[in-house]
Amino acid sequence: MKSDLRADRLQQWQAVQLLNSAARVDHAAILLGILFLAIAAGLEAVGPLLGKAFIDNYLLPRHADWMLIGLLLGANFITGCMATWLRYLQLLRLAGVAMRSVQRLREQVYAHVLRLPMAFFDKAITGQLVSRVTNDTEAVKNLYVQVLFVMLDSSIVVLGALAAMAWLDWRLMLIVALLIPAMVVIVWFYQKWSAPAVARARQLRSDLNAQLAESIAGMSVLQASLADARFAARFMSTNQAHYQARIAELRANAWLLRPALDLMNSILLVVVIYSFSQRSMSGIEVGILYAFVSYIARVVDPLIQITLQFGQIQQAVVSAARVNTLLQESTEIYPVSTQTLTSGSVLFEDISFGYDPAHPVLQHIDLNIAAGQFYGVVGHTGSGKSTLLSLLLRFYSAQAGRIELDGLPLAGVSEEEFRLKVGLVPQEPFLLATSVRENIAMGRDLSQQQIETAASSAHAHGFILQLAQGYDTQLGEGGAKLSTGQKQLLAIARALAGEPVLLLLDEATSHIDSETEQVVQTALAELRGKVTIIAIAHRLSTIRDADQIIVLNHGRLMEQGRHAELMELPQGIYQKLYLLQALED
Repeated sequence: MKSDLRADRLQQWQAVQLLNSAARVDHAAILLGILFLAIAAGLEAVGPLLGKAFIDNYLLPRHADWMLIGLLLGANFITGCMATWLRYLQLLRLAGVAMRSVQRLREQVYAHVLRLPMAFFDKAITGQLVSRVTNDTEAVKNLYVQVLFVMLDSSIVVLGALAAMAWLDWRLMLIVALLIPAMVVIVWFYQKWSAPAVARARQLRSDLNAQLAESIAGMSVLQASLADARFAARFMSTNQAHYQARIAELRANAWLLRPALDLMNSILLVVVIYSFSQRSMSGIEVGILYAFVSYIARVVDPLIQITLQFGQIQQAVVSAARVNTLLQESTEIYPVSTQTLTSGSVLFEDISFGYDPAHPVLQHIDLNIAAGQFYGVVGHTGSGKSTLLSLLLRFYSAQAGRIELDGLPLAGVSEEEFRLKVGLVPQEPFLLATSVRENIAMGRDLSQQQIETAASSAHAHGFILQLAQGYDTQLGEGGAKLSTGQKQLLAIARALAGEPVLLLLDEATSHIDSETEQVVQTALAELRGKVTIIAIAHRLSTIRDADQIIVLNHGRLMEQGRHAELMELPQGIYQKLYLLQALED
């Protein structure tokens, strides 16, 4: 129990630290806003004092000095207007601080997610990540708004009213001040009651987003499998659990926030009026009573506003803690290096790796790939082919052995240089819902000539010109306007646009027709000698003409050689794979 309490406090403290770091740039604006809100609170506190002066000096004595009465009324009107205007200006200023802080935080979270290692995404759920970057940062914005607006403003008003009451009668002021510890107790009970429900509601909301994103991504399979009813039932169950968590939270709000303080307000008014009833009421006492009743309202209403925000604050702190947890995920740090990659030679020396170190996927791999060579990688499913590329792409780090690129340790190459000089063509091409040009450039500052040269090298230039707007054609989500083969050619063009020295293909021809495969083979043949190529191939015809073909089996390098050499090996793994595929064809 104590450990859970400490964890909650640590979570809250880390959330506050996160908010403070996001708003640090605007600290001067915040301090200036607090100053002007204090001036506004002071001006508002003058109102009941002017009312007391009117009662004491003019109303009860029936002394009608209209000029002085007019001055009192005018002063009350002017101070009220000035206080309202100052509050408006400063709350507007603080709103800007809140929005800029959350904007910076959201950009920080998104940039951090982009730098996370691939190992993180193996266990991450897309819908929950989207919820962190959007919903949770939006909830953090509510925390800024509530703290900087309502709570800050209300706290200053309360302090101003208590100071004015202390000047009138410090003993009665102490009675009114009892509302503050009462409010603290109420909020403490509220947090204890509602915190588990708030945390559960936020988690279930992320689960809803995750289920929705998963269902939309796999809608064709879902409908083809008649799984729509089952998925709807699962979503309904999660949604019901979210509803129950929100009801538990609202129940805590209904019992412990405004109703409790309303009750305290009523008790306090009874106490103050009773204390005055025990005095011999003079005119001055009546004026003080009026002022105190006015100030009690100015204390109670802000306190009610403060307590009403704790429901939002509770949710926002949970969201801030979740955002902070994501920001604590470690990113890969690579050195700043001026060394460049020029040839694309690759060395694997005694490489062993396992996603779970107790179950190795690759074992003692040794390879020496000269610059400009074309290597094919084949093997049964689960043999470690894609894992080999993932290590070379620095998505994971090998537990044993070393990898060198151009004679440099793989981890010693700067991130910018590595991503610029190493191109990847994945099995499932990733295309943006934007133009052909932007899909090839991918945010890089490439000229039209560079884009067209890359497209020509990938043999994609011809079909691009046949599109409605050529390179300006909008492709739709996931490249919906293109065939599977065209998408793959566009992915090759994107990889070549950076003029890489090393090109990696991860089963790039597994989903395309034979005609497009021939186009890809032609493109690879033209690149031979200019770019080092490592291609994982399900279709063995794609890598038949490779300089070397390596065969992996259960994580070990079992065979290596040219196509003809491997076909001559008696009972060879490659020979069996090739003959089996020939029979299937």
